[in-house]
Amino acid sequence: MSKDRPSATLTPCAGRCSTVFGDSVCRGCRRFNHEVIQWNTYSTEQHTAVWRRLDAQLDQILVPMLPCADLRHVEDFVRSKRVRLREDASKGRKLYHALKLCEKNRHFTDESGLGIHYKEVRPLWQEFERRILALATASYDFAFLRADGISHSLLHKLQES
Repeated sequence: MSKDRPSATLTPCAGRCSTVFGDSVCRGCRRFNHEVIQWNTYSTEQHTAVWRRLDAQLDQILVPMLPCADLRHVEDFVRSKRVRLREDASKGRKLYHALKLCEKNRHFTDESGLGIHYKEVRPLWQEFERRILALATASYDFAFLRADGISHSLLHKLQES
């Protein structure tokens, strides 16, 4: 494998893609539909840009939701479960993987480092999913509106010429 594309085998895919059903934002990984479709053609820089946006969203939502989390403990827990992370994974990304593991198996909660009780996992996960999808959708809508505005501006300038 080439050192030029270290992230080529690592994808944000969560294994529950909703873009195949017409969603503009995937409910699993929260990438935009065109990012899901074109992921394998993206350069390292494009991959990194998408990862950074997704990690920033996770930081914005999960860090405040899990104020008692011990990041070092969370990192060790996630690695012990053989979750692959990018070297530049954000705190929110690490918290996300720990919470996702606990959502699948609440018996992991005590060893996760999240600082929550196992009975809090499901409601926390559901609230997280609601918030993160709303943020990702707003991000998509903003990007679409921005692109649409640029397009209209360019068309207007062409028509003036």
